[in-house]
Amino acid sequence: MKVLLVNGGPHQDGCTNRALMEVSKTLEENGIKTEIMWLGTKAIPGCIACNACIKTGRCVIEDKVNEFLEKVEEADGFVFGSPVHFAAISGSLSSFMDRVFYGRGKLFANKVAAGVVSCRRGGATAAFDEINKYFLMSNMIVVGSSYWNMVHGSNKEQVEKDEEGLQTMRNLGNNIAWLLKSIEAGKEKGINLPKREEPIKTNFIR
Repeated sequence: MKVLLVNGGPHQDGCTNRALMEVSKTLEENGIKTEIMWLGTKAIPGCIACNACIKTGRCVIEDKVNEFLEKVEEADGFVFGSPVHFAAISGSLSSFMDRVFYGRGKLFANKVAAGVVSCRRGGATAAFDEINKYFLMSNMIVVGSSYWNMVHGSNKEQVEKDEEGLQTMRNLGNNIAWLLKSIEAGKEKGINLPKREEPIKTNFIR
């Protein structure tokens, strides 16, 4: 089993990464393979609604989005992390997730997901909520912890002092590992994934 973690912050070794590292370490201790993918500092364009990806499975814009999509099939779970910018996730992660999740409900359905945010002081719950919305409309299984999945600090040294925040990350890692193993055990016992009805699209303007 494998969990893919995404660092949507501008610093490869900053606060967001410190939080993700705590989750990753705990998962590894539970026998779950992990990989942390940093989005980098190059601009990630938003979705241009061309719908080409629906046919090909790839975005017409060649960047981190396609690199990530190539890894999705082998991953059983995902953790998306972001710093808090004006009570929202980073622009890079927002554009990234828009393009990753667009039209790919079947690709992510029944997989495990969690969001993680880091902030200096406030706005964390709003950003955390923003990440979770992608999972909740993609038939994913959202994992919580002993508190909202957030750490506080202006740099990773300050995050080290956020004992409750790091504990929350470890509890999150343990919860993800337990859930993945429970799903695997269920499959071995013949418990099938939920059946989905064919989508019904109801437009408000006819």
